[in-house]
Amino acid sequence: MTIRPRRSVLYMPGSNARALEKAKSLLADALILDLEDAVAPDAKAAAREQVCAAVKAGGYGSREIVIRINGLDTPWGQADLAAAAAAAPDAVLVPKVSSGADIAAVTAGLAGAGAPAKTMLWAMIETPLAILNIAEIAAAAKAPGARLACFVLGTNDLVKETRAELGDGRIGALYWLSAAVTAARAYGLDVLDGVYNNFKDAEGFLDECRQGRVLGFDGKTLIHPDQVGPANATFAPAEAEVAWARKVIAAFALPESAGKGVITVEGRMVEIMHADMARRTVAIADAIAGKEKAQ
Repeated sequence: MTIRPRRSVLYMPGSNARALEKAKSLLADALILDLEDAVAPDAKAAAREQVCAAVKAGGYGSREIVIRINGLDTPWGQADLAAAAAAAPDAVLVPKVSSGADIAAVTAGLAGAGAPAKTMLWAMIETPLAILNIAEIAAAAKAPGARLACFVLGTNDLVKETRAELGDGRIGALYWLSAAVTAARAYGLDVLDGVYNNFKDAEGFLDECRQGRVLGFDGKTLIHPDQVGPANATFAPAEAEVAWARKVIAAFALPESAGKGVITVEGRMVEIMHADMARRTVAIADAIAGKEKAQ
């Protein structure tokens, strides 16, 4: 089982050279080098050149590097896609995805621009139409030559488009969040929760991280370095959880458990599906440990 932790995914403005350099020392699992929302129109070309040069130069260690391009229907999108393909990041993040056809177009564009096989595709889920078409979008992960690997919730844009509010435990957003998680899991994708805007509200941010984990998200997108630590802690399996998972795996590996769908571990009934869940828990814990050693 190959697992890449995505507990903390930090947006970095592509036009800010100091931010791109500082990102090399931050403990985020992944970095989104942003050419879209964080960059003014007259700075788009310069930001594109700067971000792609930074990706090619490297120095980000074990952090997953993602370039968020502008939409292909904008004046900058096609040039962003070609430049990102040449820079060969771990992934390209596409905004305003609303259909499976959008995924197919970007996938073809990456292939046509010569992007290496390692460069995956992440999709922003940030429009009402995307929520309505979420299963179709996720299904694009099974198409021939597919690169789709991860959904990223754009909750700010969804709020704008639906006129919902995110107070009171994000009740207005629960449909979008659960729909995205369900579709992602159905087609083997990771899925990341949206940003928390008030980076000075540490307790509110932590509460939202906890809610995101309960809903099934793999991690959270972030707007400030101070949010990295709490996100890493919240979306990592607890020590007790990992220890129990190892016991379950070991118990199912015993000769007397061969062929059994249900066994007893320390007085608790455990099914074969729990062994599958346990293997994923251990894989995540081991991947996190390896990542922390490499940073």
